[in-house]
Amino acid sequence: MLKASIIEGLKNGKGKSITCIDLRSISSAVADYFIICHGDSSTQVEGLKKAVYEKCLEENGEKPWHEEGVSNAEWILMDYVNIVVHIFHRETRSIYNLEQLWADAPVEEFENV
Repeated sequence: MLKASIIEGLKNGKGKSITCIDLRSISSAVADYFIICHGDSSTQVEGLKKAVYEKCLEENGEKPWHEEGVSNAEWILMDYVNIVVHIFHRETRSIYNLEQLWADAPVEEFENV
């Protein structure tokens, strides 16, 4: 399943505070899920993107339909159509606070061990 592959890729890249927001019950949502995490440096943010890309390609044969933010690595968005992955730099994540924006949706958090 694509969602599991994305989360596993983020774990492999040592993503921090991995969160999945289930948007399926929100009529105005643009996707079924937002998966959010952050890294502590631009290098780690880029590494997380690469880890997700490779894991999804390997396990599902899926590439993102669209990517944004790769050039500055402050907030990389990977659009897999029904799942949108948001990989933030720590400070940028706190500014946008997507979890609060979608606070009425169910949230699942994943520990990275």
